[in-house]
Amino acid sequence: MKLCNFFVNGRIHTGVLTDGGVRDLTAAGYGGTLADFISAGALPAIPDGPDLDPDGLMFANVTEPSKIVCIGLNYKKHAEETGGEPPKEPVIFSKFNDALSPAGGAVRLPANARCFDYEAELVIVVGRWADSVSVEEAKDCIFGYTCGNDLSARDAQLRSTQWLIGKTFAGFAPAGPYVVTADEFDPDADHRITCRLNGELVQDDFTSGMIFPCAELVSYVSKFTRLAPGDLIFTGTPSGVILGKAKGTRVWMKKGDEVSVTIDGIGTLTNVLV
Repeated sequence: MKLCNFFVNGRIHTGVLTDGGVRDLTAAGYGGTLADFISAGALPAIPDGPDLDPDGLMFANVTEPSKIVCIGLNYKKHAEETGGEPPKEPVIFSKFNDALSPAGGAVRLPANARCFDYEAELVIVVGRWADSVSVEEAKDCIFGYTCGNDLSARDAQLRSTQWLIGKTFAGFAPAGPYVVTADEFDPDADHRITCRLNGELVQDDFTSGMIFPCAELVSYVSKFTRLAPGDLIFTGTPSGVILGKAKGTRVWMKKGDEVSVTIDGIGTLTNVLV
């Protein structure tokens, strides 16, 4: 099942993607947003009713996380292209919650940075409380998955050994538009993940290429911070980022650029930089 949040007359409605479009669960009498479904741990039945054209929807944030956790250098080729060694344990950093932004939304570039980069990522949507859980237990703590873009201002990120300030500008964690439930998506399978910048293919890999699989990441993170329903874990990006190119050849993103992240089995997340 693929679920989404979208705006209707200023209110957030929750929908489910069908073969014909998006079925409005809220209009059919289901209360709450996608975050409420996640917290309840129950999936809705698909009601009868008309389908809305997804291209005409204004999507809202996929959830209301208490925390956004990010994993660095989780693809071998990406670690190598940025001059690092593949890590022996997951590299963890975070973004503040106001970094979250929806599919289709405009992301405002800050005035005090200039080296803007994309990072296509599979994002885990936590479905249950996870506190020091095992890898096997972690599988049951995952509600589903969505597309994400770990936008980065490299000049700010590399000012120190701590990456936070280059990662957590407002809007720098686009995610969506759909959350596919865990029963319909195996992250260890060969799901193609791509990023296109103004239509040009710049990243192309498979989610199976992650060094640390999703269940292992949930287990590891849960040993250091308690994960709550609706929390998001950005699982790392494949090779092809601008930072990985040779100095002198890097063309950083700018206002007006359009970035699209596509993951087979989930959908396409598109945002414009302004």
